[in-house]
Amino acid sequence: MSTIADQDYVARVTGGWLNWGLVWLIAIALAAGLLFSSGFEILFEAWSRPEYSHGPLIPVLSALMFLRELKEYPPQPGPKNGRWQGVLVVLLAITVIGLGSLLNMDSLEAYAIIIWVAGLMLISFGWQTGKQFWSPVLHLVFMLPLPGLLYYEVSTFLQLISSELGVWFLQLASIPVYLDGNIIDLGVLKMHVAEACSGLRYLFPILSFSYIFAVLYQGPRWHKLVLLFAAAPIAVFMNSVRIALAGILVQEFGLEWLEGFTHFFEGWVIFMSSVVLLFGIAWIMLKLNPRKMSLVEALDLDTDGVFPQLARVKLVQPSRALIIATILTLFAAVAWPLVPDRSAATPLRPSFTSFPDEFGKWTQYGEEQSFTPRVERVLAADDYHAVQFGQSPKEPTIDFFSAWYKDLAAKGVMHTPEICLPGAGWEIAKVEMVDIADELGLSSPYKINRIIIQKGSERSLVYYWFTHMGHAIPRSASAKVSVLTRGVMAGRYDGAIIRLIIPLKEGEAEEAAEAELNDLLKELLVELPRFIPS
Repeated sequence: MSTIADQDYVARVTGGWLNWGLVWLIAIALAAGLLFSSGFEILFEAWSRPEYSHGPLIPVLSALMFLRELKEYPPQPGPKNGRWQGVLVVLLAITVIGLGSLLNMDSLEAYAIIIWVAGLMLISFGWQTGKQFWSPVLHLVFMLPLPGLLYYEVSTFLQLISSELGVWFLQLASIPVYLDGNIIDLGVLKMHVAEACSGLRYLFPILSFSYIFAVLYQGPRWHKLVLLFAAAPIAVFMNSVRIALAGILVQEFGLEWLEGFTHFFEGWVIFMSSVVLLFGIAWIMLKLNPRKMSLVEALDLDTDGVFPQLARVKLVQPSRALIIATILTLFAAVAWPLVPDRSAATPLRPSFTSFPDEFGKWTQYGEEQSFTPRVERVLAADDYHAVQFGQSPKEPTIDFFSAWYKDLAAKGVMHTPEICLPGAGWEIAKVEMVDIADELGLSSPYKINRIIIQKGSERSLVYYWFTHMGHAIPRSASAKVSVLTRGVMAGRYDGAIIRLIIPLKEGEAEEAAEAELNDLLKELLVELPRFIPS
């Protein structure tokens, strides 16, 4: 806690605004603005989406948390030990940006912002004091968008949970309802629980709120952990209540009640209800705790002396660490745009529009499937093909799908079958990674994902895998690693995902259907290298 002597020192030193320490602080801030310009663009784009609309508040709240903690540490004039650790952290942030540029992963530039802020804290206050401000710096994580692959996995998972709980609440209200994946069938209307309704728009701000709540909470540490981890189930639970209320409104009053302001207002009501539940959990834990205290006493909401801490920015000294960090940041801001983009040789390939419709005894049935603009936007493929093959009109057909990418690491595959199939109402009964090289007569390994899915009495067998430079790769993350290692060395970033689905007849052994898939796949592998170059 600062003393009167400390306050007198601040008053004497900060009599005039301009000093060389402040000049260098402004310089490094401007350099960082240039260095992280792309990162800020990513943040602004993310903040325009409903689930990240709380983003602009996060830096403000983090700044208030920092000022609140700063008042606990009196000014320390003179040289400080441990500044150079901060320079190393700034170098780490610059390295992360470089990796993002090299690997064409723009999101790394947004993540590097937090690392750079942590470095500046250590430079300004030294290691011993600067490391105490980890909580406001860590809170900045809540302003960042999730990586694409993780976002869709989390979103799909929350969609399924929200749908199931929402249907359960509707059934409790005696409303006839049927759930098919993410589609809630009310008879007169089918409600699709889309990504925007998965609960993410509540989850992220509530997680941020619970983080601040846990920091301010003065109860036992295990209370803090409960409050922090309770945010996610609260958000999902209340989102399910929101879905159920939407179903009730549609059933009783019609679809128009879900449009416009009513839908928006209902969302905010659910968010505030989630906050009330969080306070309720804290109140219950305090009542059960032997050390009795009220909720007001348990929350450290003292703001006295917070805003005067802003004047301490004038105490920053022009240390060698600050000057070198400024030069490094400015040099990186100027140098990185001059580094040429990683170039890759995109192999010549025909479009999937010329893909054969006959492979041995297998013939294409029906027209090629075209996806909706929304699905194509999520798929983000440069070329794709979705058709069905069969041996005769009386036999079940095999769904064949492939999406090709010029840069598999940059765009990746967000919706793998393990994510999108449950969204279509299928349950995944079994997942395993298998090597089918022997079945295909290949001399080198050919590892794929083998999945059994079911919907009611229907069951199907699924093969899917990724391919890069002729290598079969089961997992999306492994495919990206292949592009960023083998691909960088060879200058080849193109790749694809391939998926085959065959229905299982009632009483049919999986091995029989598997033999059919392998038979078609043998034929496909002869022609696929033309469209997916190895």
